[in-house]
Amino acid sequence: MKAVTATEQQADICLLLEGTWPYVRGGVSSWIHQMLLGLPELRFSILFIGGQRNNYSKMHYDMPSNVVHYDEVFIAESWQQGTAPKKAAPVADEEKMAQLYRFFHDPEAPQPGAGQALLESLISGSWTVDQVLRSRASWDVLSDGYFKHCTDPSFINYFWTLRTIQPPVIMLSELARRLPKARVVHAISTGYAGLLGAMLKQLWGCDFILSEHGIYTKERKIDLAQAGWVAENPDEELSGSLDPSAGYIRTLWIRFFERIGMLVYQSANPVVSLYEGNRRRQIKDGAEAQRTRVIPNGIDLQRWSPMREQRPQGIAQVAGLIGRIVPIKDVKTFIRSMRSVVNVTPGAEGWIIGPGAEDPEYARECQSLVSSLGLSDNVRFLGFQDIKEIMPRLGVLVLTSISEAQPLVILEAWSAGTPVVSSDVGSCREMIEGSTEEDRALGLAGEVVSIADPQATARAIMGLLGSPERWKEAQAAGLARVNRYYSDELMFQRYRQLYRAALEAS
Repeated sequence: MKAVTATEQQADICLLLEGTWPYVRGGVSSWIHQMLLGLPELRFSILFIGGQRNNYSKMHYDMPSNVVHYDEVFIAESWQQGTAPKKAAPVADEEKMAQLYRFFHDPEAPQPGAGQALLESLISGSWTVDQVLRSRASWDVLSDGYFKHCTDPSFINYFWTLRTIQPPVIMLSELARRLPKARVVHAISTGYAGLLGAMLKQLWGCDFILSEHGIYTKERKIDLAQAGWVAENPDEELSGSLDPSAGYIRTLWIRFFERIGMLVYQSANPVVSLYEGNRRRQIKDGAEAQRTRVIPNGIDLQRWSPMREQRPQGIAQVAGLIGRIVPIKDVKTFIRSMRSVVNVTPGAEGWIIGPGAEDPEYARECQSLVSSLGLSDNVRFLGFQDIKEIMPRLGVLVLTSISEAQPLVILEAWSAGTPVVSSDVGSCREMIEGSTEEDRALGLAGEVVSIADPQATARAIMGLLGSPERWKEAQAAGLARVNRYYSDELMFQRYRQLYRAALEAS
């Protein structure tokens, strides 16, 4: 763990981040940096939560002057704590171990008040990672759960799964007691960051704000569906309730993230989403409707105005995908769509703009797909680029994601005068087509297509690049929409109001 302290001032807001700023570029990280710079009157303490330390070797954002404390922790390191073989096994309270198991792993839904009781137990200081990993009480509770509930024949799989899931929870509880106190806690997801936020609210007696760009639990389900290390049956349906016949190991992971989400929704107020569809999903997953609200992303329109002037005359025959090269962005569908585009327009190009280090195997698969489809002369992997320089060079921005919330990159595309083709995920349809009658009157700012449909994506790309009149109409609609509904000043104003109310209550 590393600490960077700029001043001894107490922070107004403790910002809890998981797998984003300052190590990951774009997306949520860009929004976080935007918020830090846009609210200079507030003092922030930041905790970054990562997975493996070696996956986060370089910070990509400078530390703003209003960040008065920065710290970081890596989940994988919880599994190595307190494992010295010569030490006697620690003694632990079996009822506490059972409490942890019941809440996160038991098939029966937790009893009312169980989440609050667990939080109080976690912040009490009576738990250690070593007890979870090595005590007889932990072994007895784990074994009992296996014999009662596990449908997987492998005890080894079950054993190592729980040893992976549980220690980070205790590590975060230990961390909570070491963090410098702030007046308000704000987590930018449920998951580990949200769980820590719930602990800190309990420990500090302060307000706890939750903002979700995507729905964390839903995204983890998608990740688990595609993870070969855990998926026993890749055809299992993960969108609904857990099926008792589903692979039990994956069920354990999904249940864990679902229970965390439920606990965080019960603790946070307000619960913020980017658009109405995600607000409804939060309510479905356990958030009280009266605690929820929608605050869309915003963009600095003045900074983007010069970028439109850099746009060359005519329509560049370039389709660009801007984002991390990871399965949730479904880069392969974009590549396959470019095969159809190039069949009709041999000179067309597809640019993949974003880092591939997060999932190197998937990035290699995408590169192999380009080669196997004979697209090496047309599809280019450009890595990370300055988005303000690259966006005006695109004829159309393409999102083929299988999960999004309210993508900031769409707002950036419109601000640069670039129409958008997007899969029908998150708020993309209401962004491109309009969410109200007044909004829809502005026109279509691009086209929406089905998820994982290369042919429909190709038709939409060609429909815009090949029709100057339609392209100009989409460009005008995008510019009008971003100016009217998605300015950063409107977003800053809404968050100032949230923070002010929470600070006045502290």
